[in-house]
Amino acid sequence: MSGGMRVVVAGSSGLIGTALVRHLTDRGHEVRRLVRRSPRGGDEIGWDPVAGTIDAGAVAAADAVVDLAGVNVGSRPLTPARKREVVASRVQTAGLLARTLAARDDGPRVLLQASGIGAYGDRGDTVLTEEEPLGRTFFSDVVRRWEDATRPAEDAGVRVVHLRTGVVLSPEGGALGRLLLPLRAGVATRLGDGRQFWSWISLPDEVAAIEHLLTAPVHGPANLVARADRHAVLLDALRRAFGARLTVPVPAAAVRVALGDFSSEVLGSIRADPHVLRESGFVPQHGTPDEVARWVRTGRPAP
Repeated sequence: MSGGMRVVVAGSSGLIGTALVRHLTDRGHEVRRLVRRSPRGGDEIGWDPVAGTIDAGAVAAADAVVDLAGVNVGSRPLTPARKREVVASRVQTAGLLARTLAARDDGPRVLLQASGIGAYGDRGDTVLTEEEPLGRTFFSDVVRRWEDATRPAEDAGVRVVHLRTGVVLSPEGGALGRLLLPLRAGVATRLGDGRQFWSWISLPDEVAAIEHLLTAPVHGPANLVARADRHAVLLDALRRAFGARLTVPVPAAAVRVALGDFSSEVLGSIRADPHVLRESGFVPQHGTPDEVARWVRTGRPAP
């Protein structure tokens, strides 16, 4: 990309946000992070999504906003209170940013808003492009409300992209966190029958795709995935890359007991197709299970 952009990032402390800030900075962009405390330097902007306050003037100086904010849905049991927190943390942040951008003619005209492929629900072997209707699960409803919160910005002419991110694969944990420890000990753990589709993307491709969408002529939902493979196929590639000799099946019932409502995210089958991303010209660095498994294991591309 020629010439750097001024980009404001919300949710910069998570796995994706940390990698994105590093990637954008390395690529010559000027990044300012939204923080919920008093800013400690020129690269930080204060905000309080619960109170609905933000330094709108500082945000207005940017070219684009990337919102990755929201509590981690897999870190704690999804009790009714936690579910309300999951929804509120997303709707409050997206809504505040959308209203802020809508209210200023001199502000950013691009909002890349985090979302997820949980939008579609468990759809078996059906290939899911961005035109598919949303499902009727808790996570589908989260996405519905999350994406709806950006409407003020869209109505004001801001180009809004909903980043429907898949399973982000990284050696630092994230979605693979529960699989990496046994893999490093020589054991591959298959979740359920392994026939469910996992729509995945490597962490470097995730942040590269977000950078790509800062300027690509895309609006609306975009499936941020490299491809979809059955869980057993992806796990087998990881098993080979790590040299694991043993595959241990974990029955679906045990996964449900361990993960509760979040089990639908690993047992459900979502065969998302990155139609919009592909048509916009983005090509992932890690495009096959073996390529991404090699990177997760070594940090280097497959030969």
